Amino acid sequence: MTFTKTALEGVYIVEPKVFGDHRGFFMESWSERVFEAEGLHYNFVQDNHSSSTVKGTLRGIHFQRGEKAQAKLVRCVKGAVLDVAVDLRPSSPTYKKWVAVELSAENKKQLLIPRGFGHGFLTLTDDVEFLYKADNPYAPEADGGIRWNDPEIGVEWGVDDPILSDKDSKSPFLKDAITGFEEW
Repeated sequence: MTFTKTALEGVYIVEPKVFGDHRGFFMESWSERVFEAEGLHYNFVQDNHSSSTVKGTLRGIHFQRGEKAQAKLVRCVKGAVLDVAVDLRPSSPTYKKWVAVELSAENKKQLLIPRGFGHGFLTLTDDVEFLYKADNPYAPEADGGIRWNDPEIGVEWGVDDPILSDKDSKSPFLKDAITGFEEW
């Protein structure tokens, strides 16, 4: 695997080595040994699978608060998404900054997002299948979100009217949100 640092400390684009032939392909999508050799120590405890049927579906910006925060390793196994990580740690020099990476079944790229970040994605195709590993179990009491179009963050999604869940359309702006990352 190759690991490319992004403008946000701790956020990496991970590109697996893909071995293909006339039958298809094989790749490692996660290897504790390989990640640890890069100085990245994660104990993933939960896998999640999301399906979105329509292009223009936006999910996020999501996070879990405080001690229940989750690091994530995300990838798209069908279709394509614009995947976004947002630094929500007030003490960070990149607070409120974001990175976006196209993840697709074709390019097989992954994004590693540490704790203290918000995460969201926009489907660029119909029929998207999205997988992610998390290093903390889902905790409903710690669930949080930031409005997808928060002007203080300014993510450039490339859409004006995405398909949103009720929850995402009512998420607070960052100035009104409690992230639990104030001491990070």
